[in-house]
Amino acid sequence: MTEPGPVPTRWRRLERRLTGRFTVPLRPSLLQLLKAAGAAIATWFICLAIFPTQMPIFGAIAALIVMQDSVDESLTKGIERVVGVLLGVSVALGAAFVFGPQGWLFIAAIIVSMCIGWVFRMSPASTNQVAISALLMIALGGLQLDYGFERLIETAIGASIGFAVNALVVAPVRTSPVHSAIERLTDHSAQVLNRIADSLAEPRNEEWLTKMYREARALQQERTTVHRLLRQARESLRLNPRSRRYRESLQEDDALFQRLQPIVTQIIGMARAVDDLYEPDLASDTSVAGMVEEMRRAAHDLGRLVRSEGDEGGASEPPALTAPYTIPRPHPEHWVLIGSLMEDLRRVRGRITGELD
Repeated sequence: MTEPGPVPTRWRRLERRLTGRFTVPLRPSLLQLLKAAGAAIATWFICLAIFPTQMPIFGAIAALIVMQDSVDESLTKGIERVVGVLLGVSVALGAAFVFGPQGWLFIAAIIVSMCIGWVFRMSPASTNQVAISALLMIALGGLQLDYGFERLIETAIGASIGFAVNALVVAPVRTSPVHSAIERLTDHSAQVLNRIADSLAEPRNEEWLTKMYREARALQQERTTVHRLLRQARESLRLNPRSRRYRESLQEDDALFQRLQPIVTQIIGMARAVDDLYEPDLASDTSVAGMVEEMRRAAHDLGRLVRSEGDEGGASEPPALTAPYTIPRPHPEHWVLIGSLMEDLRRVRGRITGELD
């Protein structure tokens, strides 16, 4: 009996593509899941005590929906859910009043809900809330005014409990991923700068240069990721009772990122210039050899930007880029590339030392 061979690469790519639609790179916080379950259970029993004749489905759904990754987003989802239920209940009651208890009533409710969302320029999620609420009203058979009013109160209770639990029980803060992402971006930028220096230190082939430029272009995606994480971190601190202790560190990370952004732009430009204008005999130019050394020093100092002040080794280590590098006479054939790299290196050095801030 033969053993099964390895899974073809195309099937693995297909699997990742399919699972990537409903999974996330990092596992969700277990505490948030427990908070959502606790809020839904608390809502269930509280609503049962107020409305003992009906199962509090609307309230439990609201508590689960409101439990988001930030307190500010929880408030938004809570308002969205309450407004959606209000309009959905109104649609269901209006459709029942006009058409009576017909089997196709749910079709009319969906159409009217979509029209309401379009007229009021509601988001797709809010429009869906209206339609889902109307369908639940019809499916549960509660087409009376008092039933709809009770479901609205139940939803408001669930949304309030979900918001309160999310805000008061270890409110979520999403600042730590920002610093880690900035560290990775800085380290990778320094590595790419060293790779550019390597390209000038000795002759390289086209394949090597293409790979170097591809690594440089990947910095753009990392920078976009930091932008997204910073936005999420700011959102997580809005209305957050724990925001005071994290706001200062987030401001420091933001300031570091604003300092790093133009450096990344210059490094990507340097990599592109080398990829476009490279000639193997550049390595034999004496002026280029000196510039290679300055690039390595710049990469060294770039890595120091994210070192912790508590790191004694990093704090006592002096910067390597102590003075700007000059070329008294440009190369007659490669002066465009050399001049471009020199200007970009000057800007990188200025950003690292703070002279261009």
